Amino acid sequence: MAASSDNRHPDPALHPDTQVVVAGRDPQAYGGTVNPPVYHASTILSHTVEELEQRGRWKNEDAQEMFYGRKGTPTSWALENAVAALEGGYRSMAFSSGLAAIAGALTAFLKAGDHLLMTDSAYGPTREFCDGFLRRFGVETTYYDPLIGSGIRNLLRPNTTVVFTETPGSQTFEVQDIPAIAEATHRHGARLLLDNTWATPLLFRSFVHGVDVSIHAGTKYIVGHSDAMLGLVVTNEECWGPLRQNGWEWGQCSGPDDLYLAQRGLRTMAVRLRQHEQNALEVARWLQQRPEVRQVLYPALPQDPGHALWKRDFLGASGLFGVELNPVSDSAVRAMLNGMKLFHMGFSWGGYESLVIPTNPRKMRTASPWRFEGPLLRLHIGLEHPADLMADLEAGFVRLKSAQSL
Repeated sequence: MAASSDNRHPDPALHPDTQVVVAGRDPQAYGGTVNPPVYHASTILSHTVEELEQRGRWKNEDAQEMFYGRKGTPTSWALENAVAALEGGYRSMAFSSGLAAIAGALTAFLKAGDHLLMTDSAYGPTREFCDGFLRRFGVETTYYDPLIGSGIRNLLRPNTTVVFTETPGSQTFEVQDIPAIAEATHRHGARLLLDNTWATPLLFRSFVHGVDVSIHAGTKYIVGHSDAMLGLVVTNEECWGPLRQNGWEWGQCSGPDDLYLAQRGLRTMAVRLRQHEQNALEVARWLQQRPEVRQVLYPALPQDPGHALWKRDFLGASGLFGVELNPVSDSAVRAMLNGMKLFHMGFSWGGYESLVIPTNPRKMRTASPWRFEGPLLRLHIGLEHPADLMADLEAGFVRLKSAQSL
């Protein structure tokens, strides 16, 4: 069945590969142009007092009408509608960065005196926001073992209003049992939030598994080219009003050029993710055989502790995973990384290029046991040929062993 010309909500029977191409686009609305135009807009003019008053009275949250640039344009709506449709959510709001999206989502459902349950494997800036901003404004955060599953019910308090998840964790890659956590959270009357950046809307269907609010650092795989900052929050129908109002009150919006770059990246995300996964699996399996490696932290591998949950709930894997080396000196790790040719070091992931960073989340973990003996590396496997990436890592291991023997 062909999609209609209005693809804000394309036919759900369409394959996700098709939805990622058509969602949010309406070429006939713009003279047949394939891509929605880029609106650089702040002031929206009215020709009469009556029209001005009508714009000022606009309160219909489902209406997508020009009122003021910060509150949405066809450029932002095209992306927001597409991402919401892909994930099976009700609506979506764009934010200026992934962290802004996390902050906007949390503060939409928390107030002074509330209690938040936060996974111990959370993205570092998420933790800093909880320990800084939320604490100053009277919200108490308790960190929990990401592998707790249905046991989360034992940590829920009368004033617990939000449970926050991230699966897999973006540094140590634990896979959370989202359906079990969702059941306990909803029985308590709280909201379940998920940082779904690793899997994207294509590889984990948040709302099918009981999530209320799904958050994405669009900077990563949605943009896909390491050239724009963006966040997106997708909600179910019940949570849309609070999220939208909170975003407006914070003055959140995204620049039109970043929105355009995200739309452009979105259209190729399905094929890019397949290549990221294929490349990552090849490199990860090779790393498993290396004598320098103690374990590879990648849920798509059968040997990974989270593989069964990943296989049950996910539709694929992205290109980000961890590597625990056998115990070795810090200087040896530095010698390995400082000479890399294809793996560059940078605090991001999700682009077409491969990245590696040394990581030490031990100092941030407070609720769950530390299970690593050797140093940790986080690798993002890009779109280069795996043979070249493995050659780069091979040369790095030679430098590591040479430095260790000094």
